[in-house]
Amino acid sequence: MSQPVDHASNQKQADEIRQNVRESYSQVAEASNNSSSCGTESSCCGVSDDAAINTLVSTRLGYSEDDLDKVPEGADMGLGCGNPSAIASIKPGETILDLGSGGGFDCFLAAAETGESGLVIGIDMTPTMISKARNNAEKGKYNHVEFRLGEIEHMPVANDSVDVIISNCVINLSPDKNQVFCEAFRVLKPGGRLAISDVVASTELPDEIRKDLALYSGCMAGASLISELQNILEESGFDRISIAPKDESKDFIKDWAPGRGVEEYVLSATIEAVKPGGCNGGNCC
Repeated sequence: MSQPVDHASNQKQADEIRQNVRESYSQVAEASNNSSSCGTESSCCGVSDDAAINTLVSTRLGYSEDDLDKVPEGADMGLGCGNPSAIASIKPGETILDLGSGGGFDCFLAAAETGESGLVIGIDMTPTMISKARNNAEKGKYNHVEFRLGEIEHMPVANDSVDVIISNCVINLSPDKNQVFCEAFRVLKPGGRLAISDVVASTELPDEIRKDLALYSGCMAGASLISELQNILEESGFDRISIAPKDESKDFIKDWAPGRGVEEYVLSATIEAVKPGGCNGGNCC
């Protein structure tokens, strides 16, 4: 006989995770603003006051030095686990949505691709990050980029209004990934697409990693199995799903939590999918 689901306990745990993540990335933004460090410079949630170190971290993730030169100073904080813009095939005039936009780095790169006839929207649940991104947008005179405070499980975006969703090492931080992808399906136009870099689990995570809040905020403990993500995307209504792990990412993931062996369980991957002409059965969201 199956055990009853304790919804109250699950909600309490989800709220605890969100609060921990929000506090951690508030510290990241404040450390970046103050040119100090909140962790190891090679960490997913680490910030260095050395621009050369942040450049090294970002080029390891797949960005070019030309990419880094395009954005306002302070937008690149060396965060992420890949380069979603490299797989997004962004076209002029498109509307782009960045989930967990941080200081605006990927939004500004996308803005160069859309041109001023397009629109780029960044969502982040951390007020300090939103303020930082808006200041960066003002410095760079990005009139077609805007930043909205909100949770990626409840996106402040209209139905069927987005051409491409990008995200860089953020969805793993959500305790309700089903809801995230359901919302993604809702806001995408028919034919709209996902172009995501994220951390995935190559095998089941041990409890000592899964329950470690520091590793959760560090983009490791919340990683889902590839098969789980495939099922979530299918159930949300997506088509043409591709999840491509990158074995070489283990080299930098090992640096995120030295001595913990996390690189044996998680790695970076690109996640792509397309919203077909209509919702499967009309009830995916």
